[in-house]
Amino acid sequence: MPVSLRSSVGARRSGGSGILLALNLDLLRNVVFLLFLLRWTRKGVVKLKGRGLIGTTIDFYVATRRTLYNCFLRAPGVRTQVQKQVDDSLAKMKAKLVPRGPGMTHYLALPKEGWNEQQVRTELERLGEMEHTKWEDGYVSGAVYHGGQELVKLQTEAFGKFTVSNPIHPDVFPGVRKMEAEVVAMVRYSRYLLAARANDTYKVLSIFNAPTGAAGVTTSGGTESILMACLSARNKAYAERGVTEPEMILPETAHPAFRKACSYFNIRMHLVACPAPTYQVSIPAVTRLINSNTILLVGSAPNFPHGIIDDISSLSRLALRKKLPLHVDCCLGSFLVPFLERAGFPTEPFDFRLRGVTSISCDTHKYGFAPKGNSTVLYRTKSLRTHQYFICPDWSGGVYASPSVAGSRPGALIAGCWASMMSLGENGYISTCHSIVGCAKDIEVAIRENPSLAPDLAILGRPLVSVVAFTTTSASSLDVYDVADAMSAKGWHLNALQSPPAIHVAVTLPVVAAAATLVADLVAVVDELQERDRVRVAEGKGRAPRNRGDMAALYGVAGSLPSKAIVSELAEGFLDMLYKA
Repeated sequence: MPVSLRSSVGARRSGGSGILLALNLDLLRNVVFLLFLLRWTRKGVVKLKGRGLIGTTIDFYVATRRTLYNCFLRAPGVRTQVQKQVDDSLAKMKAKLVPRGPGMTHYLALPKEGWNEQQVRTELERLGEMEHTKWEDGYVSGAVYHGGQELVKLQTEAFGKFTVSNPIHPDVFPGVRKMEAEVVAMVRYSRYLLAARANDTYKVLSIFNAPTGAAGVTTSGGTESILMACLSARNKAYAERGVTEPEMILPETAHPAFRKACSYFNIRMHLVACPAPTYQVSIPAVTRLINSNTILLVGSAPNFPHGIIDDISSLSRLALRKKLPLHVDCCLGSFLVPFLERAGFPTEPFDFRLRGVTSISCDTHKYGFAPKGNSTVLYRTKSLRTHQYFICPDWSGGVYASPSVAGSRPGALIAGCWASMMSLGENGYISTCHSIVGCAKDIEVAIRENPSLAPDLAILGRPLVSVVAFTTTSASSLDVYDVADAMSAKGWHLNALQSPPAIHVAVTLPVVAAAATLVADLVAVVDELQERDRVRVAEGKGRAPRNRGDMAALYGVAGSLPSKAIVSELAEGFLDMLYKA
């Protein structure tokens, strides 16, 4: 080829290669853009399917409003004023939580010489007698699930015998391993079930009607039980379906531990409304939200805010149809809900008799009356439990395996739980169920029928267990948070709720003894608030302004803001204060 043509041919070849490279880059760019478009189109379709056009629009409006409000709060002048109010609130909180003054000594360093036993006992007595809400007199809603002084003595003795024990070493502490296994078994299998199995009938008549092959573990509390159930569902979905963007659907009334699980385990959360008058989770809304990334459905038996048992039967049918796990949170219901029928109260199906239920969390430290720090999570099959295990086979320190979050665990708490369950037995739990739920029914009837309460207060939903939630009626001039603050002034420690504004009473054995006083004080508070308004109207001043007390300020004013940033800041300050010596 002539020299004069070589350069032109080479140029054509290089030019062709450049064009081909450009075409390939364009194709790659288009493919990436198409995948991006498909991904977000799918997300949009799923969003519209789950929330609907109106719901999606409302979600967008709420998110935009929240963002704009947060920007407003960060404005220089506004931020200074907000911070001043937050600091003032935290200062008041500190005065209550971290008392100072004469007779109050704070120990910020180890003593040079160790105290003798009498010094330690004296200081422990002083700490136990610090001013507090008198839960012993039944003035505290929930919080303290006390089984009686005799049971406490037995628990203390059991604790003392196993103080140094640790279930992570079953060969060193075989008794603790045995008790832990038996606690799980007793929650699953009653004596009737064991008798049936001995006769080879395998008829399920256990506390939670667990099927053959069911499994479980003990945990440190309801939050850990829920975390483990969510972790198991996430790992199962990844192992069996390759789900890498897991999503969970739960009622808005479900325990915050589910939200914590979503935060810890990178699970997208879908909250479903629980509308009046039933306050149960909306099954059609749950159905619309299910997609290929859904790993778990959730129901409560009952929920904490309103004491309502969700429609677990419908959730079970939905879970079976969609081939999804269903977790039932029975932490609060614990040893009440399984015994409702045998104690003579109405109930609803919620346990493993429903084939769609795959896991249940149950707090033995609530109405099981075990020492605080005890709970269980139960699974329909052993394979479901395996998904929550952590195993490290190649650690230089040896093979490491743990069934739940903790490594070392207090065997003394397990001993206290085992002793409590063995001491009460099934008849003991049926008796306490009768007392506690019966008291809750009496409080409910008083609010519904007492002529001094019925015009102003209304029960939320149809509570079946130990929690009774109530709010003010639409015809009432009272604010429910003013009622809560007035009850607090009389020494009661009740639970304030939001969305909707309400108060609830969680009945415990101590509350049973004080129930008549509770109703009488509630009548007195409503009468006092009504009389206050009547006097002001007669004087031409109009009704008293609402939301004046601490509880009213937090839930009535701050709770109505578009963003919960201020409430979160107060909560952070509260948590910091817990560690203020």
